Amino acid sequence: MPTSSRPAWMERPSTAGLIVKGVILTAVVLLVAYPFVGVIGTSLSTESDIARSGGFVLLPGSPSLSAYTTIFSGGTVTRALLVSVLVTVAGTVASMLATIGMAYGLSRREVTGARWILLIALLTMLFNPGLIANFLLVKQVGLIDSFGALILPSLVSAFNLVVLRSFFMGLPRELLESARIDGAGDFGILVRIVLPLSKAVLAVIALFYAVGYWNAFFNALLYLNDSDKFPLPLILRTFVLQGRTLEALAAAEAPAPVQAIQMAVLVVAIVPILLVYPFLQRYFTKGVLTGAIKG
Repeated sequence: MPTSSRPAWMERPSTAGLIVKGVILTAVVLLVAYPFVGVIGTSLSTESDIARSGGFVLLPGSPSLSAYTTIFSGGTVTRALLVSVLVTVAGTVASMLATIGMAYGLSRREVTGARWILLIALLTMLFNPGLIANFLLVKQVGLIDSFGALILPSLVSAFNLVVLRSFFMGLPRELLESARIDGAGDFGILVRIVLPLSKAVLAVIALFYAVGYWNAFFNALLYLNDSDKFPLPLILRTFVLQGRTLEALAAAEAPAPVQAIQMAVLVVAIVPILLVYPFLQRYFTKGVLTGAIKG
């Protein structure tokens, strides 16, 4: 019996192969990390550093936090950051509650019309009502210029619903039936048995929803008129693509270069997701594969 955990039929990789793989992976990591390092370096740079390097700084000669001081002292980015956090937290919680309830109901074979409801949900993945129809619907229900317009139109993702339903259907029916015999109702079974067994797939779906809400700017662009309600991605798009606002901000508040302020806003937009992802990474592969294969 082999002492290694490697299967007997699997060929042992050669030293040359391992070296080639290491070189390729290192090159890929460097290519991916290069723009991130440049964005962070430019956000910490002074006017002279940016002028000397042509606008993209990897290692600033004299790092400065003036760009971050500028964007946070102005109030615009701080307010947009709070709006994004509010929308992401509230939207993720609401989406998870709606998706879990719908997926659990559709996973029960005894529910009347479950197949038809699932078919309607799947049709939304193939047929989009279109931009005008969505806007008219949001306007008709009175969500224009409200935070609800950033959450309700994308409350349930059909893809996440299918993945979670497949996972629920793969749970042992004997376990659920034994709980029902013991007197547990549907809500008790869901909360006490189903959800504790679904931590991996729930973490992945929550991450999908959170990233979607955090990065979404199109709904805000369509439905919001009050700039005080703009989330961070819309501020990022407006300020970075239309640097006039940033130029006024830099001139009025602090002697920070416009390029540094642009990159600082970009850093503020991407860092929260980068900080959250490592804590959920161990659930990612397990949750997606299990939810996609079972059922």
